[in-house]
Amino acid sequence: MKSHRSTQTMKPATAAKKLGVYLPATPAEFQEGAVSRTELDKLQAEPPEWLRELRRNGPHPRPVVAAKLGVSIAGLARGGITEALTTEQIDALKQDLPQWLEKERATQAEVRKEAARLKKRNAERAARNSEQSETSRA
Repeated sequence: MKSHRSTQTMKPATAAKKLGVYLPATPAEFQEGAVSRTELDKLQAEPPEWLRELRRNGPHPRPVVAAKLGVSIAGLARGGITEALTTEQIDALKQDLPQWLEKERATQAEVRKEAARLKKRNAERAARNSEQSETSRA
């Protein structure tokens, strides 16, 4: 007897998140139906014009806005940005460089620096532990 595999589908919101686009800006047919893994793979491999346009000009979801501005999502909220922004709006913020954005970028830089320090420390510990276990076996 053959086993019948059902097609995995996801909600449009999940598919939009995986595609890095703002769901309300997608076409109605995308918003209304479930998206299969095969369809998602096809959208990623061969994006239709509407998807290329959204990725290029937005509006972009907050995670994309945060990445383009070099801040965290929480930093966006602290700066009063709670909605999706277009590429033009993001570029204007970069040009104007408000004080909150400067501060959040500095905070994000510190967070990245600390994460790198911890990663290095953990790698050094792992290497020491590995050396110790090899020495004890010999």
